[in-house]
Amino acid sequence: MSVSARMGESAPAGGLGLRGRNYARQYWPFVVPAGFIVAAVIVFPWVFTLYMSVHEWHIGGGVTWAGLANYQRLLTDDRFQYAVLRTLYFTSLAVLLPMVLGIAAAVCFHRNFPLRGIARTIFILPMMATPVAIALVWTMMFHPQLGVLNYLLTSVGLPPSSWSYDASTVIPTLVLVETWQWTPLVMLIVLGGLASLPTDPYEAARLDGASGWQMFRHISLPLVWPHIIVALVIRTIDALKAFDLIFVISNGGPGTASETLNIYLYLEAFSFYDMGYASALVVVFFVIILLISLVLFGMRQRAY
Repeated sequence: MSVSARMGESAPAGGLGLRGRNYARQYWPFVVPAGFIVAAVIVFPWVFTLYMSVHEWHIGGGVTWAGLANYQRLLTDDRFQYAVLRTLYFTSLAVLLPMVLGIAAAVCFHRNFPLRGIARTIFILPMMATPVAIALVWTMMFHPQLGVLNYLLTSVGLPPSSWSYDASTVIPTLVLVETWQWTPLVMLIVLGGLASLPTDPYEAARLDGASGWQMFRHISLPLVWPHIIVALVIRTIDALKAFDLIFVISNGGPGTASETLNIYLYLEAFSFYDMGYASALVVVFFVIILLISLVLFGMRQRAY
């Protein structure tokens, strides 16, 4: 006798039985509030942004239909195009340096040496502080006359630098702070991968006379590659949408030398009050992040 026959009820083909429907009714009180929260926090803002991107709306004025005019304006907006290039330039540097230094730090901290736990703790401290607080401290350090960095440079006979106050050095300066703060994150992810590796391949490689570099290149790096891709995805998305650090240290300046897409759309929305055009910028920026993320996730899938 089947279970449904013993229960005195039959489950319809392709559907739930009575017990399953009862369970579903019990779950609804938990699912519905979460659905409302997701709709209010995620779905509605995006729908409203898309709606505003096809309208002309300056704060204090009326809302008028603009169609694709805001998107067409992007094609002739030199400031937007340069902002895209600066965003990609900043992102490439802010990803490459923490990745290289983080992998090197993970290899170092994976080895046993005295006070290794204390050294790890000190190394990850920059990641614990808030970006705005870090930006304020580094802003004082970057000051051309009063900053400690120029004092250190001149004390060893090197010329002082303008740091974030010069158009040619502002983005590398911002990358320096970004690297200092987020290299520990890469180190932690890669270190977790190294700690999970089996020891048998290393013992066999030592018996064959492999050097430390050969073991890292042919054993450690291929095995920990999926973890490196995870760190790469996280760092790339985080660097693309960097805002608070840039806004506090340079505010997109000098001039527009460090004006990334995030800074530009913020100025369009809250300094120029052009909410329609800023919404179009948000949509395009989201598409850029989505495309880059899809490429990175494809790399991650192949790594696994």
